[in-house]
Amino acid sequence: MTSKELLYVEDALGHEKFMQSCSKKASGQLTDATLSTYMAELEQKHTELLNKFLNLL
Repeated sequence: MTSKELLYVEDALGHEKFMQSCSKKASGQLTDATLSTYMAELEQKHTELLNKFLNLL
């Protein structure tokens, strides 16, 4: 893996970690059950994407 590719993967990991934590926080704070469920689904999706990027390393 080139250094440029590694920088891209590191950047993508950072973005996915951020989105995962934001989704989790929002899911816990929302009072609307539908929105809370949707945010929990987004958290799961970003967890999956994070794991995919980690598997590249």
